[in-house]
Amino acid sequence: MNNLWILNMGAVALLIGIGLYCLLTMRNTVKLLIGIEVISKGVTLALVASGYARNNLMVAQSLAITVIVVDVAVIATALALIININRHTKSLDVGKLTRLKG
Repeated sequence: MNNLWILNMGAVALLIGIGLYCLLTMRNTVKLLIGIEVISKGVTLALVASGYARNNLMVAQSLAITVIVVDVAVIATALALIININRHTKSLDVGKLTRLKG
């Protein structure tokens, strides 16, 4: 493996680490969603970097585009849920979601 691949995998590890830190420490639903997005971008970078390292860049790019399309659908649905949570609880705190039990 070359140094560029090692650098890319270091960036992937950093992005996934930052996303996990955000998921484990934040209580705001928007910040949790941003943490999920950072992890998703790290996975996308890993796909493209691995495809480049194996000289199969077109397959990696098509997988990355698929991940991005699915990610857009997930983010739109999650933001709609967050807006409805905010309307019902008047807060974005995860701890106040227990009031939504049926």
